Amino acid sequence: MALIVGLTGGIASGKSTVARIFQELGAYVIDADELARRVVAPGTPGWREVVETFGEGYLTPDGDIDRKRLAGLVFRDYHAKRRLEAIIHPKVIQLRREITEGILREDPGALIIFDVPLLIESGLHKNMDRVIVVWVPTEVQIARLMDRDGLDLQGAEQRLRNQMPLNEKLPFAHYVVDNSGTLQETRKQVEKIYGKLAALAQKASHSGFTV
Repeated sequence: MALIVGLTGGIASGKSTVARIFQELGAYVIDADELARRVVAPGTPGWREVVETFGEGYLTPDGDIDRKRLAGLVFRDYHAKRRLEAIIHPKVIQLRREITEGILREDPGALIIFDVPLLIESGLHKNMDRVIVVWVPTEVQIARLMDRDGLDLQGAEQRLRNQMPLNEKLPFAHYVVDNSGTLQETRKQVEKIYGKLAALAQKASHSGFTV
């Protein structure tokens, strides 16, 4: 069987950059955010459930889910958040399973990276063979948020307060990528981790069991 590795981080930590490097090195990367978009694409059962639950007011003129407006609702309303999660999460898990099975049929020794922002918070880390956390200091997150999203200091700090701090995710990590330096420094760390995980994936495929 393949090695299933959970990759997580926090806002402005550079998790997407790390995921891209893993993919360039040869890992299969499954993006949870992309799966979440697919399961509520117009006309899908997930799309219909969202419309029935929250109303057509949460659609764009083109008929897509208005993700920004819906995010604003679930940010304010915990019960709305739970209703949305009840619609999306089971479908994302099922789609991930189908994609994983397809990869395994073609490549039994695959190294699969599951890129999930809320890996720890959702408890999905318990289903992973290994966990990678992309880490940067809080002050770096704030600076990047202010630069990237045009936020002031108060706005950037508010965004961070709405997330699990990166330092609290570290105890769950088998590997940590410090992404506070240059891209080259990050790549070197990822290459080293990739080498170890690829070897474990091959070992798992020969033994028939996950490591």
